[in-house]
Amino acid sequence: MSQIHDFTATDIAGNEVSLADYKGKVMLIVNTASKCGFTPQYEGLERLHEDLADKGLAVLGFPCNQFGKQEPGDAAEIANFCKLTYDVNFPMFAKIEVNGPGTHPLYDYLKSEAKGLMGSKSIKWNFTKFLVDREGRIVKRFGPGDKPEAIRDEIEALL
Repeated sequence: MSQIHDFTATDIAGNEVSLADYKGKVMLIVNTASKCGFTPQYEGLERLHEDLADKGLAVLGFPCNQFGKQEPGDAAEIANFCKLTYDVNFPMFAKIEVNGPGTHPLYDYLKSEAKGLMGSKSIKWNFTKFLVDREGRIVKRFGPGDKPEAIRDEIEALL
């Protein structure tokens, strides 16, 4: 059986990163996009990172272009946008797919462990969030409309 710490992903700079690097941390894993109505959530995600990273929170952003083609850029453009527009300092990863035959294995796992509305596995839109506890268990899936500041108490309860 897989555990979240068994997965690897390529970061936005092209380096392979093991999620084992985040053992013992609470993770908030989010599929992101730069041209979405929910894009301002980067601000709230960054605030969570700034306020809670030293307490053990790791916010991980995974750009995805599957919803309305709202993440059209390459890795450099995405990194530049995140830094210049929202001063994002939390780890960003390379663009991935979260649904369909090209789904990143991490997202296959997340979706099977925390289903969406009515038991659906598919990701409905950008800024779907998965909260993972320090032991690597997926605690909850949050929809795109759940703002980072609205889920802060649930995150802090795990820290």
